Amino acid sequence: MITADFAILPVGIEDTELKNYVTKAVQSIKDSGLNYQLTGMGTHIEAKNLTELYAAIAKAQEAVFEVGTKRVYTVIKVDDRRDKDNRTLNAKIDSVNKKII
Repeated sequence: MITADFAILPVGIEDTELKNYVTKAVQSIKDSGLNYQLTGMGTHIEAKNLTELYAAIAKAQEAVFEVGTKRVYTVIKVDDRRDKDNRTLNAKIDSVNKKII
């Protein structure tokens, strides 16, 4: 299981409000059928392989362009762990929570 954290930032827009851009990007991820978690600073996503991951993020980036921006800056962090199976986003969180006293 590959997990990633990404943020797509419109550049050169006049407003400081980003919810319309974020909504379009997240709707695109939701439509991909991949598991995701929206956070206050980005979106976490799970994929079976890099092709699936990058395709979903590329569609989300295009969705932001469709809102009307002319430039976007996308930051992607990928965890491609192959020594253990089923390392989902929730499994990672659970493993840490079990160690917190």
